[in-house]
Amino acid sequence: MLNQSAAVWFVVLAALVGANLPFLNDRLLAVVPLQRGKNLAIRLAELVLLYFIVGGAALLLEQRAGRIAEQGWEFYAITAAFFLTLAFPGFVWRYLYKRHH
Repeated sequence: MLNQSAAVWFVVLAALVGANLPFLNDRLLAVVPLQRGKNLAIRLAELVLLYFIVGGAALLLEQRAGRIAEQGWEFYAITAAFFLTLAFPGFVWRYLYKRHH
């Protein structure tokens, strides 16, 4: 079982990977190949889905640690903004970085 500090770092690392995953490959959830590839709308939908998956994992770790703290809308606004901030490197790599062939 993870101690509390290790659980926090696990969630942060999972958020970093989950936030960048839609931009680093052309497969749906990095598993299902798509014939036409992914457009920005699919990538954003995948980003939202991964936000909830990582959030669910964090909730499970918090339940195992003890009592769950109350979470209002502010908590979700901050975690969503944090998740989007973590997604910035993948977005830049996919859409803004000029690749020379």
